[in-house]
Amino acid sequence: TDHDVYSIENFKEKMGINPIQIIDLKACMGDSSDNIPGIPGVGEKTALTLVSTYGSIENLYEHTDELKGKLKEKVEAGKDSAFMSKMLATIDVHAKIPFEFDDLKFSFPFNKNARKLFSELEFNTFLKKDIFTSEQISTNDTVSENIVKHKIKCEIIKEITSHVNFKSNAEYAIIVNDGIAFSDGETEFLFSIKENFFDSGVTFDDALLSLSPLFSGELNTTLIVYGKKQLLKTLSTFGIELKARCQDVSLLKYVVDYTQKELDVLGAIEHGGFDIETPATSLFALCKKYETMLDDEKIRRLYYEIELPLCDVLYDMERAGFKLDVKSLDLASQNYHEKLNELQEQIRALAGCDFNINSPKQLGEILFERLGLKHGKKTKTGYSTGAEILEELEDSHPIIPLILKYRQLQKLVSTYVDGFKPLIDRNTGLIHTVFNQAVTSTGRLSSKEPNLQNIPVREEEGREIRKFFIPRSSDRVLIGADYSQIELRLLAHYANCLPLIAAFNEEKDVHSITASQVFNVALENVTSEQRRSAKAVNFGIIYGISEYGLAKNLKIAPKTAAEYIRKYFEMYPSVKEYMDKNVAYAKQNGYICTDFGRKRVIPEIKSANYNVRSFGERAAMNMPLQGTAADIIKIAMI
Repeated sequence: TDHDVYSIENFKEKMGINPIQIIDLKACMGDSSDNIPGIPGVGEKTALTLVSTYGSIENLYEHTDELKGKLKEKVEAGKDSAFMSKMLATIDVHAKIPFEFDDLKFSFPFNKNARKLFSELEFNTFLKKDIFTSEQISTNDTVSENIVKHKIKCEIIKEITSHVNFKSNAEYAIIVNDGIAFSDGETEFLFSIKENFFDSGVTFDDALLSLSPLFSGELNTTLIVYGKKQLLKTLSTFGIELKARCQDVSLLKYVVDYTQKELDVLGAIEHGGFDIETPATSLFALCKKYETMLDDEKIRRLYYEIELPLCDVLYDMERAGFKLDVKSLDLASQNYHEKLNELQEQIRALAGCDFNINSPKQLGEILFERLGLKHGKKTKTGYSTGAEILEELEDSHPIIPLILKYRQLQKLVSTYVDGFKPLIDRNTGLIHTVFNQAVTSTGRLSSKEPNLQNIPVREEEGREIRKFFIPRSSDRVLIGADYSQIELRLLAHYANCLPLIAAFNEEKDVHSITASQVFNVALENVTSEQRRSAKAVNFGIIYGISEYGLAKNLKIAPKTAAEYIRKYFEMYPSVKEYMDKNVAYAKQNGYICTDFGRKRVIPEIKSANYNVRSFGERAAMNMPLQGTAADIIKIAMI
């Protein structure tokens, strides 16, 4: 969970040497993974001291008289090994290579010849992956059968003399990425784009212009696409508005193929699309296949009323963007870096020496050797200094809270304060996050570049981060809207839990009611601490939390946490019955559903491994609640 980022700017600060001196470092300490022996008996710590002091192996051996004792003996005895090691660690940039860089290019997905070679070389793991062209789809696959049966014609359009003769009320599959291909299910048309993979041809603008009758909707056509949101973005950069009806095969696949078993042809389309012979026709056939499965799975509403219209909403949201207060962001960056420097000084003062706080190895040595704190198992790479370990030691030494605070601030700075600025669009001055609609197994949305869904809010610093987001003009405000405890309400509904239903209908504080029952106190006497614990129990139950998980969250003994859970189910027996039913259903059927028919396959629930099986059981308990809540939010957005 700990990542340490090295760059030209911070390398010397972190390592104590320059990047080029890694060669000399390896010459001293060796590298067993590359069979570099180094100087026998010299480890990383000593090697770093030698290289930072003398700069290079050559200079070291000119000053061996300055060394003392056993170190001097080791260095002098290992001279030949040191210079051989430096030769081994140095990349020969003048080696004669009998081919050009372009000779190393390969097309992906791999073709049948590559598959044959993989088979001969017994690359069995690769052979199981969906990394080969569509010609490798099993002959009993309905998509492959459709394509072969039709004997698709393929026409390459090298010049635009007139618009293609499109039919009214027809369906056309279209792919726009490295090139442009479209198909009516019978004939595949490929535009030769001169800037791309063909030697000569029409420009991208010309090709898109010739397809404008398809995009405008004037012919009442239906376009079959893979990723409508991305197509909307691409067309908008050319000033083209997509008004035609669309079928999005990426969304069809998301709701229908809930096992998420990728087909070769879709992998090819997603990664460029033009290494297979008839990509648009293949897309056409897949669409027909998935459309029939909508009825089989009884999820037409999920696709046509939720996922497909939501695509346009997400496109509008991405295009609208968010404005950031850049001046405040710059000021905060300066303040946070000053705080980090102060914390560094305090931590090093308590440690009694200078060390790299960002190095888990050095930090482990300081905490568990120099300061003698209790530690877990030591591995080859050093002591574990993860958050869980440090949180357990929080009261054992004043240095620990400072390190935790340092890490928290550093993450905020790198991820948000400094991380936001490169993502601001130069043209709009806004941040345009990307919403992933077809990724999560529960149906929830996710976002990236940046992830706007996990900006912290509990700590004061996290709340400060949220203040950087501002309305784009002085006559506007930002409004936050959310459902109140939607997953708990769904739990009350599905479990037909009458006390919870009554509490919600009467607009009572559910967490306080739970607290009064679990802690056996009158409702008016429930403390804020008891309410907080009850809230953790309420939401923990939704996620199938274990007594150990609850104990960790509340920092209490597992036995106490187990008692909280026992009392909760004693208070709400129908909730326990509902959860058990979900687990039993998933074990019998291998999947679980939301209220709108979205399925999640849970193979883990039949695992012989206890931890894996427990994860599957928690997923079975939670999926109908979390997934249905996600679908309701999507409907609200539409």
